[in-house]
Amino acid sequence: MENGTFVQPSVLKLSFGDITSMRYFYCVIVLFGYMLSLVFNGMVIVIIAVNRSLHKPMYSFICALCFNGIYGSSSFLPALFINLLQKTQTTSYTFCLVQVFWMHTYGSNEMTILAAMAYDRYVCICNPLRYHSIITLSTVFKLIGGAFLQPIVVFGIQFILTIRLPLCSSEILKIYCDNWSVVRLSCVDTTVNSFYGIFVSTTMLGVIPLFIFYTYVQIFRVCLRSSKEVKDKAFQTCSPHFISIANFITDALFELLLYRFVPASLPYGLRVTMSVQILVVPPVLNPLIYGLKMKKIRTKIKGIFRRTTEKKINIIIKQTK
Repeated sequence: MENGTFVQPSVLKLSFGDITSMRYFYCVIVLFGYMLSLVFNGMVIVIIAVNRSLHKPMYSFICALCFNGIYGSSSFLPALFINLLQKTQTTSYTFCLVQVFWMHTYGSNEMTILAAMAYDRYVCICNPLRYHSIITLSTVFKLIGGAFLQPIVVFGIQFILTIRLPLCSSEILKIYCDNWSVVRLSCVDTTVNSFYGIFVSTTMLGVIPLFIFYTYVQIFRVCLRSSKEVKDKAFQTCSPHFISIANFITDALFELLLYRFVPASLPYGLRVTMSVQILVVPPVLNPLIYGLKMKKIRTKIKGIFRRTTEKKINIIIKQTK
């Protein structure tokens, strides 16, 4: 621009496309999805919190994962609901930056928590005699604290690199703000942002998954020479974790690669659907698979529903007498 000056847009336009033609239908879906996330994750957190028998390392990590699910879905779904109700889908530059930080720390938290869970399962199965001396309550708190703090530090640097950029355009290619969507609007050199972004992506979607893969290789080796009881226990505790990892990494890689290399080669509806999966599916899927696959949690949930049903039946019987 002339004289090297830039006019920073205060409002950014979101690319909702034809979604608004069925806005009320999508509003119902969004509201229902958000309520499912809150109820499912909240139920698992409460069950673990109020039952002393579940105050163990593995369940503490599950609790942290469910809390992050609520954190992640809250970064996207309420804003999406509000935008769907508006005639024009826009967002302020300030809220866009808040959403960028919110969403990226959610995604990074998910990977670091899953890595901490993998380490816990590795020690439990590969070093069972030393498990309680290695994974103490203090260690659990340090791992969970580190899992939430590391993304803030690592992405915090990337976030500072992003907010310093002047913007020359105001159209976001997605229905929400993420770091790449804001960086691409800049009209100055973004080489530093690109290189640091590659470092963050490599760490989160390369180094951490390799560490998790290593723990699973070691677990698999131990299971091969163990009894059927040990194999069954390993499968029961590791299968939900593996499903969570596979689902999240697949969604994250699609989100990372699609809009950078082939943003227009797929139908708009498919692009939107795939891009929001990382923000919608894990927060609903994780409490479901842990609630259904983990026997102790499943038993507690069944007990709550059974007692609730019995109370309702007793009330109805008393009213009919």
